[in-house]
Amino acid sequence: MNKTIDKQPSCNDATETAAITVDVAVQKILQQIEPLADFTQLNLRQCLNRILFEDILSPFDVPGHDNSAMDGYALASADLPDQATKTFSVIGTAFAGKPFEGKIESGQCVRIMTGAIVPESADVIVIQEDVNVIDDLTIEVGAGHRMHQNIRFSGEDIKQGAVVLPRGHQIQAADLGVLASLGVNEVKVFRKPRVSFFSTGDELKSIGEPLNKGEIYDSNRYSLFGLLSDCDVDLIDLGVVRDDPNSLRQTLLSAAASSDVVLTSGGVSVGEADFIKEILQQIGQMDFWKILMKPGRPLTFGQIDNALFFGLPGNPVAVMVTFYQFVLPALKKMQGKIQPQKLRLQAISQSNIRKNPGRKEFQRAIVSNHTDGHLQVELTGRQGSGILTSMSQANCFIVLPEQSGSIEVGDRVEVELFKLY
Repeated sequence: MNKTIDKQPSCNDATETAAITVDVAVQKILQQIEPLADFTQLNLRQCLNRILFEDILSPFDVPGHDNSAMDGYALASADLPDQATKTFSVIGTAFAGKPFEGKIESGQCVRIMTGAIVPESADVIVIQEDVNVIDDLTIEVGAGHRMHQNIRFSGEDIKQGAVVLPRGHQIQAADLGVLASLGVNEVKVFRKPRVSFFSTGDELKSIGEPLNKGEIYDSNRYSLFGLLSDCDVDLIDLGVVRDDPNSLRQTLLSAAASSDVVLTSGGVSVGEADFIKEILQQIGQMDFWKILMKPGRPLTFGQIDNALFFGLPGNPVAVMVTFYQFVLPALKKMQGKIQPQKLRLQAISQSNIRKNPGRKEFQRAIVSNHTDGHLQVELTGRQGSGILTSMSQANCFIVLPEQSGSIEVGDRVEVELFKLY
């Protein structure tokens, strides 16, 4: 008599009833996270890429005075000729930082340099290229000029008391210049989250150790180190922890006591040596999700004491994909960053991609500019979840929605850049 085997759900399935979508998983994670309540006050030069803890308000108008946008001559618009030309007497010079202190009368003007305060009674700047210089004390101005031309008015860039940079803004190079122009030399920024991470598995060896049969070097910790270093967090690398429940329990408890976030790779599935799920149920709170995504179907998210916990898959590519999609948004919110939408761009596929509807897929690819101006994107070869070179050679994901089928060369697809430069 022939018997049949009751097939259990697996990562080979295109879809699964109990699984949730990527978007739902991200929403569930972010709902449980609040920005850190702590800040640190840093010198302006130390603030690049840090997240503002509070609004920066302008202490004064910028610019602080009406000033000239060009080198030229300041005069009263009522004196401008309607037609032909008019002669003006040059009664002085205004420099940036050294204003002209007198008053301009009818028929008079002041030589003025870029950035200099506009003299009293003047309300127009005629640039030096638009005048005829008769001699050192006389110029000739023609028609066609108007009131307020070439003048930068007080407060036209920033008004006193206005929010210059909001809480949650990530400080960029231009922001340093803006803050310096306001005389700000110290800034309150969110403190860096403390993140502990380790790999699990008896088969893992550290670099420099000899490999026995069946053993491999631990690559996940190095990938996570790189990803976390880009996130501006304080790192605690706990190495490799063997598949031993007691060792895992003690490591998790110790990591949670000193961290805001604990990350593990491996041990979150349903194999006989996958203990993370069971231990987390004993010492913390846990959600174990099967995600409708490829790669990276299993994900454990929860809390140990006051620390968030992410149990990432063990496959090298799945570790990185799940980090980008779940851990990175969580860290951004914890850091207090204003949450931007992920930048998705349209590109023309240069590869045929096989896909069944059911799961969101993150194909590793290279996006580049085509000669006709549009973006084109091409896979980085084989896309297995253990092929780390597919990530190493890539600069983006091709994001194929759950409902999407196969893609052919020439089809338009969405791409998500690893970085914005």
